[in-house]
Amino acid sequence: MIGSLQEFKTYQSAMKFGETVWKVVREWDWFARKSIGIQLVSAADSVAANLAESLGRYSTKEARQFCFYARGSLFETNSWIDKAYQRNLMNEQQHQELQEQLNNTGRMLNGYINSLGRFTSEPPPKV
Repeated sequence: MIGSLQEFKTYQSAMKFGETVWKVVREWDWFARKSIGIQLVSAADSVAANLAESLGRYSTKEARQFCFYARGSLFETNSWIDKAYQRNLMNEQQHQELQEQLNNTGRMLNGYINSLGRFTSEPPPKV
């Protein structure tokens, strides 16, 4: 049973991922941070923010919707990571680390979405 965000493992994974993204982007020059960096950090942070909002929703339907928003943000983040790598803003090791964290968070998120089941007006289950 999830009683708080601190117990929500998918949220914790998304938070850790966002912090890793932040550390990578902070090393970039001003132009890279301003152009790609802001987009990348915003997308990565949006994953955890939408998961937090999903946990606070009353119905399973609403909770799932915010999980889908989080999933969309995860895909957007993946796009920005690839773009940053193609533009030589991160090295291969950083790229691989971010991809591994992104994939792990994605697997956890998909598992959580599946645990919510079908759309209903019932409160989401506490897993």
